[in-house]
Amino acid sequence: MKVPLHIVKARRERLAAMIAEHGYMPVGELCRRLEVSEATARRDLAALANEKKIKRTYGGAVSEFDNRYPSFSERRDRDREAKSLIAQTALSFITPGLTCFLDNGTTTYAIAEAFRAHPVTPITIVTSNIPVGEMLASIPGVQVFLLAGQLLARQSALLGKTALKSLHFWHFDIAFLSAESMTSEGLWNSQPAIIEQQQAVVARSNRSLFCLNADKINREASHFLLPWSQIDSLLTEASYESLLRSGIPLAPQQYGAIVPEN
Repeated sequence: MKVPLHIVKARRERLAAMIAEHGYMPVGELCRRLEVSEATARRDLAALANEKKIKRTYGGAVSEFDNRYPSFSERRDRDREAKSLIAQTALSFITPGLTCFLDNGTTTYAIAEAFRAHPVTPITIVTSNIPVGEMLASIPGVQVFLLAGQLLARQSALLGKTALKSLHFWHFDIAFLSAESMTSEGLWNSQPAIIEQQQAVVARSNRSLFCLNADKINREASHFLLPWSQIDSLLTEASYESLLRSGIPLAPQQYGAIVPEN
C-alpha cells in the first residue's frame, strides 16, 4: 500500500532533524528509531541528499553541519601563537609510561606537534584525531591507537557508536581535550556526537585537561559539555585573573598551569 505523501514528508523531516541533532547516524540506527525498513531509510536519505539537507556516507549520513563547519585545515593555523603556548605547557604533564588520549581539534594537534619536537617515551597515545595519529605513529617508543568510528572528513575525526565502544578497551592516565566555548556555566561544544565521546573519555581518565585559547571565552556554542565542577584542569593562555573577570568560576587548583598571556 502506498504511503500518503504527507506521511513520507513528515518522516523525512524527522529523519533530517535526527541527523542534524546527532551530526551523523548509521542506517541501522535510523531504521530502529523510525521503525522502517533499510530500503525505506535509504530512499529517504537519497531524497534528503538531493535536497542538500544531508550528506550521504558509507552506511549512513551526516548533517550539513559537517559541510558548514570549517575544515580541520581551515582551523589549524588560527590562533597559532596561543595554541603553541598551550601546547608547550601541556608537555609538562606528559611523563614516560603514560597512556594519554588526544582529542579532536587543532589545539590538540598543536600539542602533538610540540610532542613530536620533544618526545617523551615510552608512551601510549590513543586518539580520534586522524592528523595527530599520522604525525605521532612514526616516533620510536610511541604506540599510537586510533578509535574505531565513522570518519568525518572535514573534521578529520573519528566519532560515533563504534568509537564509543572502542573506548571501553582503554583507561587513560591523562586526556587532553578541547571545546568551542567556556562560560560561567562550564564548557560547550557544537555537536552532540563530539560531546558524547568527550564525556566518555573524561569518565575513563584519571585526569582530564581541557585546552582552550582565550578567544573561546563566552563564545556561543549550542550544546553543553560539562560544568566546571567536573573539569580537572584548564590550560589556556588567558591569565587566571582574566578568567575570573569574565565570570568563569575557576578554582585555583583547576588552573592547570600559568601560561603567559599576550
